[in-house]
Amino acid sequence: MALTIVAEPYPWPFDGEFSPARAALICIDWQTDFCGPGGYVDAMGYDLNLTRAGVEPTRRVLNVVRRIPGMHVVHTREGHKSDLSDCPPNKLWRSKQMGAGIGDPGPCGRILIRGEAGWDIIPELYPHPGEPIIDKPSKGAFSTTDIDLVLRNRGITQLIFTGITTDVCVHTIMREANDVGYECLLLKDCTGATDYGNYLAAVKMVTMQGGVFGAVADSEALLAALTPLATVPAA
Repeated sequence: MALTIVAEPYPWPFDGEFSPARAALICIDWQTDFCGPGGYVDAMGYDLNLTRAGVEPTRRVLNVVRRIPGMHVVHTREGHKSDLSDCPPNKLWRSKQMGAGIGDPGPCGRILIRGEAGWDIIPELYPHPGEPIIDKPSKGAFSTTDIDLVLRNRGITQLIFTGITTDVCVHTIMREANDVGYECLLLKDCTGATDYGNYLAAVKMVTMQGGVFGAVADSEALLAALTPLATVPAA
C-alpha cells in the first residue's frame, strides 16, 4: 500500500511512494553558535527561543527515524577554517557589523570556527555513529560540499528537512536540493528563524505555485505515518 505524509500543498511525496531506504532526515546546522547561549546568534542579540523552537520536535522525529530500518539521517554544520581562508570577505565584514565577527573569541570559542565548542552540534540532537556530517563554509551545501554524492551513493531521493534558520540555511539547501531533483519536505515545527515573520514567509514560499520547492508538514503528521515503521527498539 502506498504511504504518504499529510502535507501542503500536496500529500508527500508527490508520487505517493515513500520509501525509508530512499529517504533521509536532513538536520541542518543544529549548532550552539545558532541556538545556544554565548554563540553567534546570541552575540548578535537575537532571541534564542526562536531558533530553539524546533529542538524538541526534531528530537522526537529523530527518535523515530533512527528506529526505522534502512532510513537515513544526515547532518550539516556551518563553519570556517581557523585561518578564515574559506570565509568570503563580505560575510566576514557583515558579521563584524553585527558585533559577532566570525573568528572572534567568544564564550564558546572562536565564532563559527571548526573545532570550537560553539561550532559543534547541540547535545540534544548530536549525530549517532554512522550518521554523515556535512561540514560547509556556506549557507547552502550543494555547491560547496560533497552532500549530493553522499546522498546519491546511498540511493536517497526523498529529503525531510529540520534545522535552522528556516529563511537562510534551511531554505537555501532545500532550494538547491529541489533544483537537482530531490523530493523535499519541510517540517515546519522542526525549524526556526531569528525573526518570526521571516519564518512564516519562508514556510509559505515553499508551498507557492503548487509546491515550488516541495511540501510542508507538521512533525505530528510525519510521526503518524512513520511510527508504525519503527521496528528497532529505542536506545
